[in-house]
Amino acid sequence: MSNTNKLKIFNDPIYGFITIPNTLIYDLIQHPYFQRLRRITQMGLSYLVYPGANHTRFHHAIGAMHIMQKAVEVLRSKDVSISKEEENALYIAILLHDIGHGPFSHAMEHSIVEGVNHEEISLLFMNKLNEEFGGQLSLAIQVFKGEYHRKFMLQLISSQLDMDRMDYLKRDSFYSGVAEGNINSDRLIQMLNVMDDVLVMEEKGIYSIEKFLMARRLMYWQAYLHKTSLVAELTLTKALQRAKELLHEGVEIECSRPLKYFMEHKVSLENFSISDLDVFAQLDDFDIVSALKNWQHHGDFILSSLSKMIINRDLSKIKLNNEKFPKEVLTEMTIRFATANNITVAEAKYFIFKGKIKNQAYSKDAEPIRILKKDKSIEDVVEASDQLNLKALSKPVTKYFICYPKQLQEI
Repeated sequence: MSNTNKLKIFNDPIYGFITIPNTLIYDLIQHPYFQRLRRITQMGLSYLVYPGANHTRFHHAIGAMHIMQKAVEVLRSKDVSISKEEENALYIAILLHDIGHGPFSHAMEHSIVEGVNHEEISLLFMNKLNEEFGGQLSLAIQVFKGEYHRKFMLQLISSQLDMDRMDYLKRDSFYSGVAEGNINSDRLIQMLNVMDDVLVMEEKGIYSIEKFLMARRLMYWQAYLHKTSLVAELTLTKALQRAKELLHEGVEIECSRPLKYFMEHKVSLENFSISDLDVFAQLDDFDIVSALKNWQHHGDFILSSLSKMIINRDLSKIKLNNEKFPKEVLTEMTIRFATANNITVAEAKYFIFKGKIKNQAYSKDAEPIRILKKDKSIEDVVEASDQLNLKALSKPVTKYFICYPKQLQEI
């Protein structure tokens, strides 16, 4: 048993001092699986747009745990019964909710491990840690999977008004400098309550929720779906796709051992073994950046060009539109680029492609945000609000984009 003082304090720029509640949480934070999050950027390649957005998943996980501590405190003050075991389960579940993120967070989801999302990998990590810690994470895993009988606990971890969103909006807004994304998390937490085992928000907090949903919508357009971030992330996935293609053709590709492992092996959720998980636990942003630095000097025109674009931030043009781009436009540009660079049309498609993005601040199909009215009735926030724009926020907005190299003339 280590004699280290395990009740340490983190100094966080958002909340000030954050205390580690107990020795188990300390040991989980100290585990190499969790320490890896220090090397995973929270906002992917958004730092190419907002230079301050270099904060990590480690920051976010610790912040989300801190907000959960505040939420437990508030709910207990309103006579919501939460046992010591349940409290600890909430802290562990929120602390580890993002532990399965791969390099550059969402930017490379499904690129390294195809068809497996980060929540599923988080659960694999949690199960492995549960073995190592003698079953002390069992209740947290039950809560995380939605199998625990107290429904509001899952809502604190994963819902449209969870502790995860409360931290990432405030944190991402702070580090990116996008002030429109800032929210009053203290006010939101103070208004939380539980009614019939369901998480509710007291009616007097409705304006804070409106601000929260508007902030989420603006953060998606201004930061998460910013067109430069988008084209950088798409270029990164194309570079990895090309590297995999060359590797399978027998071409030598220089990169770290963990990255090469996932490029050579197709791993699905069904065959995701403990050894696969241990290799995944060694993957972080540094593997990708190091690979790109090597690949920019590779003999393959496509791989080297795509890698240089990211390393030197010399990215393709991206145009957004409310309507789909005509197929002929894409075809004509692809042929022109292929001819100019002496490559095939199929190879030119690594540089010229289209797609779509969707922004929906609030979904009426998902678990609703419930407002507890003064007469003790419960209503969906969209119905309870007198703001017409809240109804508009629940409608998905889709935009279409096309990406093409700068050397091509403007469309």
